[in-house]
Amino acid sequence: MTTRTTFLGTGAMGSALATAALGAGRPTVVWNRTPGRAGILGERGAIVADTVEEAVAGDGVIVACLFDHRSVRDVLDPVAARLSGRAVINLTTTTPNQGRELAAWAAERGITYLDGAIMAVPQMIGGPGSVIFYSGAAAAFGEHRPLLNLWGECSYLGTDAGMAALYDMAMLVGMYTMFAGFMQGAAMVGVEGVPAAEFAARATPFLAAMTGGLAHYAAAIDAKDYAGEGQQSLEFTEVAVASLMQATIDQGVSVEVLKPVHDLVRRQIAAGFGTQGTARMFEELRSSR
Repeated sequence: MTTRTTFLGTGAMGSALATAALGAGRPTVVWNRTPGRAGILGERGAIVADTVEEAVAGDGVIVACLFDHRSVRDVLDPVAARLSGRAVINLTTTTPNQGRELAAWAAERGITYLDGAIMAVPQMIGGPGSVIFYSGAAAAFGEHRPLLNLWGECSYLGTDAGMAALYDMAMLVGMYTMFAGFMQGAAMVGVEGVPAAEFAARATPFLAAMTGGLAHYAAAIDAKDYAGEGQQSLEFTEVAVASLMQATIDQGVSVEVLKPVHDLVRRQIAAGFGTQGTARMFEELRSSR
């Protein structure tokens, strides 16, 4: 007999996770801090708990998808004794160190802890393109794999509970800086009356094609070979970025998105690495440690 799955948090993502479990016929309990938010899941067959204590009273795995790290502790601390010997899968967005803190907290209380980072929006859960990274207790990942598979492609990153969040944060850095760059470009052409939608239609295939260069940069970084054939030099990149900044200024648009990149390249050139490849920016970023 399949034990029940308890979902703490039924916001957009929590509801998507619980809906996938219900669709697979799994006994499901749901709780949300704001009363009434779980009503639709109740109509679909979930048991709606009025309190956290009621939600965790039975058996089975606990899935937390809450607002932030603090909310996870606020919700789980009062019922920690009831979770001993059970598994908690935390899919709340946290930093790597917060994931490690939760893993230590769980270990002290006899709770098996698995941290997860969802690389998808709620509408993608259970469908193509939904990927979730996991780290922490290997036993929990193996035992609950049938549940995890309902939500998307699973990728286990090891026993360090912070690794899933680290990958999540690192990938989101790329996403948000790309979005910011798009918005700067849209502002530049927008001065001339070009709609952002038209710019997006032209920028999207170009940016997608440019991601093909990531593997080339990665190879140089891993080999620490910044003088290899075919690499664009930092001096060339400085000229290119300076031109982009001037064009931005000429359009009356802020350069605050692009300027940090220009400054980073200039520092590498000042340190004597101008003829080396642009991938050497990695060393400048890492040196801040």
